[in-house]
Amino acid sequence: MRELEPYVPGEQPQIDGLIKLNTNESPYGPTPRIQSLMTPERLERLRLYPDPNSFKLKEAIAGYYGVGREQVFVGNGSDEVLGLAFMAFFQQRRPLLFPDITYSFYPVYCQLFGIRFQTQPLRDDFTINFADYPAENGGIIFPNPNAPTGIGLPLAEIEALLQRNRDSVVVVDEAYVDFGGQTAIALVDKYPNLLVVQTLSKSRALAGMRVGFAVGSKELIEGLDRVKNSFNSYPLDALAEAAAVAAFEDEDYFRLCRDQVIATREWTRRELESLGFRVLPSQANFVFAAPPVEAAGLMAQLRANKILVRHFAKPRIADFLRISVGTQAQMERLVEVLKTLL
Repeated sequence: MRELEPYVPGEQPQIDGLIKLNTNESPYGPTPRIQSLMTPERLERLRLYPDPNSFKLKEAIAGYYGVGREQVFVGNGSDEVLGLAFMAFFQQRRPLLFPDITYSFYPVYCQLFGIRFQTQPLRDDFTINFADYPAENGGIIFPNPNAPTGIGLPLAEIEALLQRNRDSVVVVDEAYVDFGGQTAIALVDKYPNLLVVQTLSKSRALAGMRVGFAVGSKELIEGLDRVKNSFNSYPLDALAEAAAVAAFEDEDYFRLCRDQVIATREWTRRELESLGFRVLPSQANFVFAAPPVEAAGLMAQLRANKILVRHFAKPRIADFLRISVGTQAQMERLVEVLKTLL
Protein backbone atom coordinates (compact mmCIF):
# COMPACT_ATOMS: atom_id res chain seq x y z
CA MET A 1 0.00 0.00 0.00
CA ARG A 2 2.85 2.42 0.70
CA GLU A 3 4.09 1.93 -2.87
CA LEU A 4 0.64 2.48 -4.42
CA GLU A 5 0.22 5.58 -6.59
CA PRO A 6 -3.50 6.33 -6.27
CA TYR A 7 -5.65 7.83 -8.99
CA VAL A 8 -5.85 11.62 -8.76
CA PRO A 9 -9.39 12.88 -9.45
CA GLY A 10 -10.07 16.23 -11.06
CA GLU A 11 -10.29 19.22 -8.78
CA GLN A 12 -13.67 19.85 -7.15
CA PRO A 13 -13.22 23.45 -6.01
CA GLN A 14 -15.26 25.20 -3.35
CA ILE A 15 -14.94 28.64 -4.96
CA ASP A 16 -18.03 30.41 -6.28
CA GLY A 17 -18.14 31.76 -9.81
CA LEU A 18 -15.81 29.26 -11.47
CA ILE A 19 -16.50 27.88 -14.92
CA LYS A 20 -15.74 24.21 -14.29
CA LEU A 21 -14.48 22.49 -17.45
CA ASN A 22 -12.10 19.98 -15.87
CA THR A 23 -14.03 16.81 -14.95
CA ASN A 24 -16.38 16.11 -17.89
CA GLU A 25 -19.62 16.51 -15.94
CA SER A 26 -22.83 17.39 -17.74
CA PRO A 27 -23.44 21.14 -18.06
CA TYR A 28 -27.16 20.47 -17.71
CA GLY A 29 -29.13 19.11 -14.78
CA PRO A 30 -30.63 15.62 -14.67
CA THR A 31 -34.13 14.90 -15.90
CA PRO A 32 -36.76 17.02 -14.10
CA ARG A 33 -38.60 13.77 -13.32
CA ILE A 34 -36.15 13.23 -10.46
CA GLN A 35 -37.84 16.03 -8.50
CA SER A 36 -40.89 13.82 -8.00
CA LEU A 37 -38.81 11.10 -6.31
CA MET A 38 -38.52 12.85 -2.95
CA THR A 39 -41.88 11.74 -1.62
CA PRO A 40 -42.49 11.25 2.11
CA GLU A 41 -43.02 7.54 1.50
CA ARG A 42 -39.70 7.15 -0.33
CA LEU A 43 -37.81 9.16 2.27
CA GLU A 44 -39.35 7.08 5.06
CA ARG A 45 -38.10 3.93 3.38
CA LEU A 46 -34.51 5.16 3.59
CA ARG A 47 -34.35 3.49 7.01
CA LEU A 48 -34.47 0.15 5.13
CA TYR A 49 -31.70 -1.43 3.09
CA PRO A 50 -32.10 -1.00 -0.69
CA ASP A 51 -32.77 -3.86 -3.08
CA PRO A 52 -29.36 -5.60 -3.22
CA ASN A 53 -30.02 -6.65 -6.82
CA SER A 54 -31.40 -3.30 -8.09
CA PHE A 55 -33.97 -5.21 -10.12
CA LYS A 56 -35.93 -2.14 -11.29
CA LEU A 57 -32.84 -0.49 -12.68
CA LYS A 58 -31.62 -3.71 -14.29
CA GLU A 59 -35.02 -4.05 -15.99
CA ALA A 60 -34.84 -0.45 -17.24
CA ILE A 61 -31.33 -0.94 -18.66
CA ALA A 62 -32.19 -4.35 -20.16
CA GLY A 63 -35.26 -2.92 -21.85
CA TYR A 64 -33.36 0.09 -23.16
CA TYR A 65 -30.61 -1.99 -24.78
CA GLY A 66 -32.64 -5.08 -25.69
CA VAL A 67 -30.81 -7.59 -23.48
CA GLY A 68 -31.89 -9.88 -20.65
CA ARG A 69 -31.98 -8.65 -17.06
CA GLU A 70 -29.53 -11.41 -16.16
CA GLN A 71 -27.04 -9.74 -18.53
CA VAL A 72 -26.93 -6.48 -16.53
CA PHE A 73 -24.80 -5.60 -13.51
CA VAL A 74 -25.07 -2.31 -11.61
CA GLY A 75 -22.67 -0.65 -9.23
CA ASN A 76 -21.77 2.50 -7.36
CA GLY A 77 -20.39 4.38 -10.35
CA SER A 78 -18.56 2.82 -13.28
CA ASP A 79 -15.28 3.03 -11.37
CA GLU A 80 -16.60 0.49 -8.86
CA VAL A 81 -17.88 -1.70 -11.70
CA LEU A 82 -14.45 -1.55 -13.33
CA GLY A 83 -12.72 -2.32 -10.03
CA LEU A 84 -14.87 -5.41 -9.54
CA ALA A 85 -14.15 -6.47 -13.13
CA PHE A 86 -10.41 -6.22 -12.48
CA MET A 87 -10.82 -8.47 -9.43
CA ALA A 88 -13.10 -10.94 -11.20
CA PHE A 89 -11.39 -11.35 -14.58
CA PHE A 90 -7.88 -9.94 -14.79
CA GLN A 91 -5.91 -11.67 -12.04
CA GLN A 92 -4.21 -13.96 -14.56
CA ARG A 93 -0.68 -15.25 -15.11
CA ARG A 94 -0.65 -13.43 -18.46
CA PRO A 95 -0.62 -9.61 -18.56
CA LEU A 96 -3.62 -7.37 -18.99
CA LEU A 97 -3.36 -5.15 -22.09
CA PHE A 98 -4.48 -1.53 -22.47
CA PRO A 99 -3.32 1.60 -24.35
CA ASP A 100 -0.36 3.61 -23.12
CA ILE A 101 -2.51 6.77 -23.15
CA THR A 102 -5.83 5.97 -21.55
CA TYR A 103 -7.89 6.21 -18.37
CA SER A 104 -5.32 6.48 -15.59
CA PHE A 105 -7.33 4.36 -13.15
CA TYR A 106 -6.35 1.18 -15.03
CA PRO A 107 -2.73 0.98 -13.80
CA VAL A 108 -3.91 1.93 -10.30
CA TYR A 109 -6.25 -1.08 -10.20
CA CYS A 110 -3.41 -3.27 -11.48
CA GLN A 111 -1.17 -2.08 -8.64
CA LEU A 112 -3.93 -2.53 -6.08
CA PHE A 113 -4.87 -6.07 -7.12
CA GLY A 114 -1.41 -7.28 -8.09
CA ILE A 115 -2.23 -7.62 -11.79
CA ARG A 116 0.51 -7.77 -14.38
CA PHE A 117 -0.12 -5.37 -17.26
CA GLN A 118 1.39 -4.28 -20.53
CA THR A 119 0.62 -1.02 -22.32
CA GLN A 120 0.33 -0.82 -26.11
CA PRO A 121 1.34 2.47 -27.78
CA LEU A 122 -1.25 4.54 -29.58
CA ARG A 123 -0.45 5.49 -33.16
CA ASP A 124 1.05 8.90 -33.85
CA ASP A 125 -2.48 10.23 -34.49
CA PHE A 126 -3.50 8.92 -31.01
CA THR A 127 -5.75 6.14 -32.33
CA ILE A 128 -5.73 2.61 -30.89
CA ASN A 129 -4.03 -0.04 -33.04
CA PHE A 130 -5.32 -3.50 -32.12
CA ALA A 131 -2.86 -5.12 -34.54
CA ASP A 132 -0.21 -4.52 -31.87
CA TYR A 133 -2.12 -6.45 -29.19
CA PRO A 134 -0.60 -9.92 -28.67
CA ALA A 135 -2.89 -12.93 -28.83
CA GLU A 136 -1.50 -14.26 -25.54
CA ASN A 137 -2.95 -12.04 -22.83
CA GLY A 138 -4.85 -12.08 -19.55
CA GLY A 139 -7.47 -9.64 -20.78
CA ILE A 140 -7.89 -6.40 -22.71
CA ILE A 141 -9.49 -3.15 -21.56
CA PHE A 142 -9.85 0.21 -23.32
CA PRO A 143 -12.24 3.16 -23.31
CA ASN A 144 -14.29 3.88 -26.40
CA PRO A 145 -14.13 6.81 -26.98
CA ASN A 146 -10.68 6.83 -25.43
CA ALA A 147 -9.77 9.10 -22.54
CA PRO A 148 -8.32 11.66 -22.43
CA THR A 149 -8.13 11.91 -26.24
CA GLY A 150 -11.87 11.60 -26.99
CA ILE A 151 -11.14 9.57 -30.14
CA GLY A 152 -13.63 6.78 -30.84
CA LEU A 153 -13.31 3.44 -32.59
CA PRO A 154 -15.85 2.10 -35.10
CA LEU A 155 -17.70 -1.00 -33.98
CA ALA A 156 -16.16 -3.03 -36.82
CA GLU A 157 -12.67 -2.64 -35.33
CA ILE A 158 -13.87 -3.83 -31.92
CA GLU A 159 -15.56 -6.84 -33.48
CA ALA A 160 -12.41 -7.68 -35.43
CA LEU A 161 -10.53 -7.72 -32.12
CA LEU A 162 -13.16 -9.98 -30.55
CA GLN A 163 -13.04 -12.39 -33.45
CA ARG A 164 -9.37 -13.13 -32.81
CA ASN A 165 -9.36 -12.68 -29.02
CA ARG A 166 -11.84 -15.22 -27.67
CA ASP A 167 -9.92 -16.71 -24.73
CA SER A 168 -9.77 -13.71 -22.38
CA VAL A 169 -12.21 -11.06 -21.24
CA VAL A 170 -12.42 -7.85 -23.28
CA VAL A 171 -13.83 -4.84 -21.40
CA VAL A 172 -15.00 -1.82 -23.38
CA ASP A 173 -15.30 1.21 -21.11
CA GLU A 174 -18.00 3.40 -22.69
CA ALA A 175 -18.18 6.37 -20.31
CA TYR A 176 -18.51 8.80 -23.25
CA VAL A 177 -20.16 6.66 -25.91
CA ASP A 178 -23.43 8.62 -26.02
CA PHE A 179 -21.71 11.69 -27.48
CA GLY A 180 -21.03 10.19 -30.89
CA GLY A 181 -19.67 6.68 -30.47
CA GLN A 182 -21.15 3.26 -31.20
CA THR A 183 -21.93 1.04 -28.23
CA ALA A 184 -20.56 -2.49 -28.26
CA ILE A 185 -23.60 -3.77 -26.34
CA ALA A 186 -24.92 -4.96 -29.70
CA LEU A 187 -22.10 -7.54 -29.71
CA VAL A 188 -22.50 -9.09 -26.24
CA ASP A 189 -24.78 -11.94 -27.39
CA LYS A 190 -22.29 -12.86 -30.11
CA TYR A 191 -19.13 -12.72 -27.97
CA PRO A 192 -19.51 -14.17 -24.45
CA ASN A 193 -16.12 -12.77 -23.37
CA LEU A 194 -17.22 -9.15 -23.97
CA LEU A 195 -18.16 -6.86 -21.08
CA VAL A 196 -19.39 -3.32 -21.79
CA VAL A 197 -19.27 -0.78 -18.95
CA GLN A 198 -21.14 2.53 -18.91
CA THR A 199 -21.90 5.34 -16.49
CA LEU A 200 -24.80 7.69 -15.83
CA SER A 201 -22.41 10.45 -14.73
CA LYS A 202 -21.89 12.03 -18.15
CA SER A 203 -24.72 11.98 -20.67
CA ARG A 204 -27.44 11.44 -18.04
CA ALA A 205 -26.14 14.07 -15.58
CA LEU A 206 -26.04 11.88 -12.47
CA ALA A 207 -22.38 12.27 -11.45
CA GLY A 208 -23.48 13.09 -7.90
CA MET A 209 -25.54 9.89 -7.63
CA ARG A 210 -22.73 7.45 -8.56
CA VAL A 211 -24.42 4.94 -10.86
CA GLY A 212 -22.63 2.66 -13.30
CA PHE A 213 -23.47 -0.61 -15.01
CA ALA A 214 -22.10 -3.41 -17.14
CA VAL A 215 -23.71 -5.54 -19.85
CA GLY A 216 -22.36 -8.92 -20.89
CA SER A 217 -23.04 -12.64 -20.93
CA LYS A 218 -24.88 -14.00 -17.92
CA GLU A 219 -21.70 -15.93 -17.01
CA LEU A 220 -19.63 -12.74 -16.78
CA ILE A 221 -22.40 -11.01 -14.82
CA GLU A 222 -22.52 -13.96 -12.42
CA GLY A 223 -18.78 -13.54 -11.89
CA LEU A 224 -19.22 -9.84 -11.10
CA ASP A 225 -22.08 -10.61 -8.72
CA ARG A 226 -19.94 -13.16 -6.91
CA VAL A 227 -17.21 -10.58 -6.29
CA LYS A 228 -19.70 -7.81 -5.44
CA ASN A 229 -21.53 -9.94 -2.88
CA SER A 230 -18.20 -10.78 -1.26
CA PHE A 231 -17.29 -7.09 -1.06
CA ASN A 232 -20.41 -4.87 -0.84
CA SER A 233 -23.79 -6.54 -1.19
CA TYR A 234 -25.71 -3.21 -1.22
CA PRO A 235 -23.75 -1.05 -3.69
CA LEU A 236 -26.55 1.17 -4.99
CA ASP A 237 -28.74 3.20 -2.63
CA ALA A 238 -32.49 3.48 -3.10
CA LEU A 239 -32.52 7.10 -4.27
CA ALA A 240 -29.73 6.49 -6.78
CA GLU A 241 -31.59 3.54 -8.26
CA ALA A 242 -34.84 5.52 -8.56
CA ALA A 243 -33.01 8.47 -10.16
CA ALA A 244 -31.28 6.18 -12.64
CA VAL A 245 -34.58 4.57 -13.67
CA ALA A 246 -36.07 8.04 -14.23
CA ALA A 247 -33.04 9.02 -16.33
CA PHE A 248 -33.57 6.06 -18.66
CA GLU A 249 -37.30 6.69 -18.90
CA ASP A 250 -36.94 10.34 -19.99
CA GLU A 251 -35.47 9.71 -23.44
CA ASP A 252 -36.55 13.06 -24.89
CA TYR A 253 -34.65 15.02 -22.22
CA PHE A 254 -31.59 12.80 -22.65
CA ARG A 255 -31.48 13.41 -26.39
CA LEU A 256 -32.05 17.14 -26.02
CA CYS A 257 -29.10 17.59 -23.62
CA ARG A 258 -26.82 15.22 -25.50
CA ASP A 259 -27.45 16.92 -28.84
CA GLN A 260 -26.77 20.32 -27.31
CA VAL A 261 -23.44 19.11 -25.87
CA ILE A 262 -22.44 17.75 -29.29
CA ALA A 263 -23.37 21.01 -31.03
CA THR A 264 -21.45 23.08 -28.47
CA ARG A 265 -18.45 20.74 -28.73
CA GLU A 266 -18.25 21.25 -32.48
CA TRP A 267 -18.59 25.03 -32.10
CA THR A 268 -15.78 24.97 -29.54
CA ARG A 269 -13.57 22.88 -31.82
CA ARG A 270 -13.93 25.38 -34.65
CA GLU A 271 -13.21 28.33 -32.37
CA LEU A 272 -10.13 26.70 -30.84
CA GLU A 273 -8.76 25.79 -34.25
CA SER A 274 -9.19 29.39 -35.35
CA LEU A 275 -6.99 30.37 -32.38
CA GLY A 276 -4.21 28.01 -33.47
CA PHE A 277 -5.06 24.99 -31.29
CA ARG A 278 -4.55 21.46 -32.58
CA VAL A 279 -7.81 19.71 -31.64
CA LEU A 280 -8.14 15.93 -31.81
CA PRO A 281 -11.43 14.59 -33.28
CA SER A 282 -13.73 14.02 -30.31
CA GLN A 283 -16.72 11.75 -29.79
CA ALA A 284 -16.88 12.66 -26.10
CA ASN A 285 -18.18 15.57 -24.01
CA PHE A 286 -14.74 17.18 -24.03
CA VAL A 287 -12.04 18.22 -26.47
CA PHE A 288 -8.36 17.38 -26.23
CA ALA A 289 -6.50 20.34 -27.64
CA ALA A 290 -2.89 21.48 -27.90
CA PRO A 291 -2.64 25.27 -27.63
CA PRO A 292 -0.09 27.32 -29.57
CA VAL A 293 1.59 28.18 -26.25
CA GLU A 294 2.81 26.09 -23.30
CA ALA A 295 -0.19 24.09 -22.02
CA ALA A 296 0.49 24.05 -18.27
CA GLY A 297 1.07 27.79 -18.23
CA LEU A 298 -2.14 28.46 -20.15
CA MET A 299 -4.08 26.26 -17.72
CA ALA A 300 -2.78 28.39 -14.85
CA GLN A 301 -3.76 31.58 -16.66
CA LEU A 302 -7.25 30.24 -17.29
CA ARG A 303 -7.60 29.35 -13.61
CA ALA A 304 -6.64 32.92 -12.71
CA ASN A 305 -9.61 33.91 -14.86
CA LYS A 306 -11.87 31.44 -12.99
CA ILE A 307 -11.93 28.80 -15.73
CA LEU A 308 -10.81 25.28 -14.82
CA VAL A 309 -9.44 22.87 -17.43
CA ARG A 310 -7.31 19.73 -17.02
CA HIS A 311 -3.66 19.18 -17.88
CA PHE A 312 -1.85 15.81 -17.78
CA ALA A 313 1.91 16.14 -17.26
CA LYS A 314 2.62 12.84 -18.99
CA PRO A 315 4.73 11.78 -21.97
CA ARG A 316 3.23 12.47 -25.42
CA ILE A 317 0.26 14.48 -24.07
CA ALA A 318 1.89 17.20 -21.95
CA ASP A 319 1.24 19.72 -24.75
CA PHE A 320 -2.54 19.19 -24.53
CA LEU A 321 -5.39 20.47 -22.38
CA ARG A 322 -8.58 18.52 -21.81
CA ILE A 323 -11.51 20.90 -21.90
CA SER A 324 -14.96 19.70 -20.86
CA VAL A 325 -17.92 20.98 -22.86
CA GLY A 326 -20.00 23.35 -20.74
CA THR A 327 -23.02 25.38 -21.74
CA GLN A 328 -22.80 27.51 -24.86
CA ALA A 329 -22.41 30.61 -22.68
CA GLN A 330 -19.57 29.02 -20.70
CA MET A 331 -17.69 28.03 -23.85
CA GLU A 332 -18.15 31.50 -25.31
CA ARG A 333 -16.60 32.91 -22.15
CA LEU A 334 -13.70 30.43 -22.50
CA VAL A 335 -13.04 31.57 -26.06
CA GLU A 336 -13.29 35.23 -25.05
CA VAL A 337 -10.67 34.75 -22.33
CA LEU A 338 -8.42 32.71 -24.63
CA LYS A 339 -8.47 35.46 -27.23
CA THR A 340 -7.26 37.89 -24.58
CA LEU A 341 -4.56 35.55 -23.24
CA LEU A 342 -3.24 34.57 -26.65
